[in-house]
Amino acid sequence: MTDIEQLSQTGLMEALTVGQVAESFGVTVRTLHHYDEIGLLHPSERTTAGYRLYTAEDLQWLSAIVVYRRLGFRLEEIGELLAAEGRDVIDHLRRQRDAVRARLAEMSDLVDAIEQRLEAEMHNEPATTEDLKKLFGDGPFEEYQEEAEQRWGDTDAWAQSRQRTARMTKEQWAQVEAETEAFEADLGAAVRDGVPADGEAAAALAERHRVTINRFYDCDHEFQVCLAQMYLSDPRFTAQYEEIASGAAQWLHDAILANAAAHG
Repeated sequence: MTDIEQLSQTGLMEALTVGQVAESFGVTVRTLHHYDEIGLLHPSERTTAGYRLYTAEDLQWLSAIVVYRRLGFRLEEIGELLAAEGRDVIDHLRRQRDAVRARLAEMSDLVDAIEQRLEAEMHNEPATTEDLKKLFGDGPFEEYQEEAEQRWGDTDAWAQSRQRTARMTKEQWAQVEAETEAFEADLGAAVRDGVPADGEAAAALAERHRVTINRFYDCDHEFQVCLAQMYLSDPRFTAQYEEIASGAAQWLHDAILANAAAHG
């Protein structure tokens, strides 16, 4: 049983502000605002001063969202699931139980896929598109591939990315993933510690970001600035960075711009 459910059932749950929810339940303020903006979770009450308040029922709703996110569902899919279920907690739990069981079956298939890639890796064979789809999942992989091709299919960067990734082995993909996880951890720490976005530490993080992009296609500082703008203009990128730390998207954007100016 979650903390939210325990408090709700004991009758101790009072309406909480956005900040209180973020602090108590490990969800960033930006994430809560994003859920509100896209209609996924609206706080039911407001104070006399107009501040939003989350009721016990709202937090049950949030609990369901968090579970579905941990299961890997996209926000659009979660909205559809919750709309179909209504606000009945039993319905939520039954659906989540079924989803976990389905994911366990997927994990079994994933083990088989990893075994196949391990065998291929021992012979130093590049990872194929089908390998990546098995390892990283069909839905998001296909969606992002299709959208990326629509946006950048005629660019040199797209051609470079296709050429370079075609030769990348599973070991190289794992290295990219490890670098990305380390970068995100350091990014989150810098944002939470209030590190200036125009200082040396921020410049170093901006360069690490650019080096990772360079694995896929040539990314000079000018092109990196274009990426930074997208992190703020595209809500999906913004939400991804806000999951790392509140304000991370804006901080990274500012750090990239400051570093690019220094290399002017």
